[in-house]
Amino acid sequence: MKNIYFDNAATTSVEPLVVETMTEVLKDVFGNPSSIHLFGRQAKVVVENARKKIANLINVTPSEIFFTSGGTEAINTAINGCVKDLKIENVITAEIEHPAVLNSLKKFSTQIKLNFVKFDNKGNVDFHSLEELLKINKNALVVLMHANNEIGNLLSIKETGEICEKYNALFFSDTVQTTGKYKIDFSNLNLHFAVCSAHKFHGPKGAGFLYVKNGIKINPLIFGGNQEMNMRAGTENIAGIAGMAKALEIASDGNEKNMLHIKSLKEYLIQQLKINFKNIIFNGDCEERGLYNLVNFSFPKTEKTEVLIYNLDIAGIAVSGGSACASGANKPSRVLKALNCDIERTAIRVSFSKYNTKDEIDLFVEKLIKLINA
Repeated sequence: MKNIYFDNAATTSVEPLVVETMTEVLKDVFGNPSSIHLFGRQAKVVVENARKKIANLINVTPSEIFFTSGGTEAINTAINGCVKDLKIENVITAEIEHPAVLNSLKKFSTQIKLNFVKFDNKGNVDFHSLEELLKINKNALVVLMHANNEIGNLLSIKETGEICEKYNALFFSDTVQTTGKYKIDFSNLNLHFAVCSAHKFHGPKGAGFLYVKNGIKINPLIFGGNQEMNMRAGTENIAGIAGMAKALEIASDGNEKNMLHIKSLKEYLIQQLKINFKNIIFNGDCEERGLYNLVNFSFPKTEKTEVLIYNLDIAGIAVSGGSACASGANKPSRVLKALNCDIERTAIRVSFSKYNTKDEIDLFVEKLIKLINA
């Protein structure tokens, strides 16, 4: 039996054409982009062409894109800049945000007032709660992710941005799980900051970017040289940046086709799980809305389900119990706990890519039946 990879929300395999692009850069472009000689200029061209390509794909200007090592660094840079440089006093976020957001905000707990928006029992943001918080918290930054990495719930960035604009608040959204999966027109949203990580859409690890809307000035998180328009010191990861731009281009070109295929896989999995397991619960809003590539479900805790993910791994099937950033923590999911889900149940997150098939789902469900009912 071949190995089956159903953990694409954690990371994805690297697209073959991305590997080719990166290999060519690694072989032929070794100069430092900050050097003024031929080799440096060649490297600079690669970086700037990638910036232009990415900016065009999300409909922003190249000057609004700053390359980072990934989503976490970009998140830290944005939050650090908002508090220290823009003198933000009030932050409105959610208890189910990514740890990179919540831990960054906690670092400034003595400098900001942290407010948590309400959400329903499926994890959808309560916009009335958001408005009420914005009414009483001036000089505010709203930090809400586009899609939750554990349950897949989608936020309406447009509606959120309009509410923020109404109350003159800054809006920062973690788009790590959605960039490359949806065509997002960043310029058509009242969005001031956003982050991306290449390895979520078949690009390389160690490459990402921070979007900062023109007119906003924050200082770098990492100091040293004047790379990235004085926003991120350190020699650029040229091959990683080129690979990220290529991966986003490929993802954007195949967006509609991939979405239809992956959505059909998600619907098929939900159908098969309902047919074969009467005591299954779906977490979040994955049945009706949410990311088209992610399903989070749970079984009653028994001796068999407690080691279910481990046994699936032995069987060659990779799934997750939640966020990859929390792996090894041996604690109930913070997100499911916040939703008042039964954390005594065994939760599984399945997340697809364009490379997955219905045959793999059949094998997965067949193995689940054997492991749970044996």
